[in-house]
Amino acid sequence: MSSGTSSGSSQGTRSSRSEDDLNLQAQMEKKRKRRKESNRESARRSRMRKQQHLDELTSQVNQLKNQNQQLSMALSLTTQNLVAVQAQNSVLQTQELELQSRLCALTDILMCMNNTSATPTPTIPATTTSACDIFGASSWNQPPIDLYQYQAELSC
Repeated sequence: MSSGTSSGSSQGTRSSRSEDDLNLQAQMEKKRKRRKESNRESARRSRMRKQQHLDELTSQVNQLKNQNQQLSMALSLTTQNLVAVQAQNSVLQTQELELQSRLCALTDILMCMNNTSATPTPTIPATTTSACDIFGASSWNQPPIDLYQYQAELSC
């Protein structure tokens, strides 16, 4: 009978071991489930952060595209203004040359008038050139204009 009691106590030990094994397995299963749930939650948070970052980058791209478009328009307007100013500058430079030429011609006329009133012969030698005669008008061998006679003709 002692073998019966010994077998009974070994069975009790086995059942407690199997219960311990079952408890241990249940605890491990709980830990595994908690770990899986924690991993799922971590992955969900990671996906949310990634999506938020992607949304921020998309917003930044749109903002930079708008800024680029505005800067391109500003550059285009500035370039158009530059071309207009350059054209106007060219016209003004041409006008300046024309006015300088007129001024020199008028200065030559005044010098001739002063010379004609002082001397009886109002002709300018072909070798005489004015300092401001940029078109070589003195080499045209034209008689000087009598300004008083010209004014009298205009008044008639």
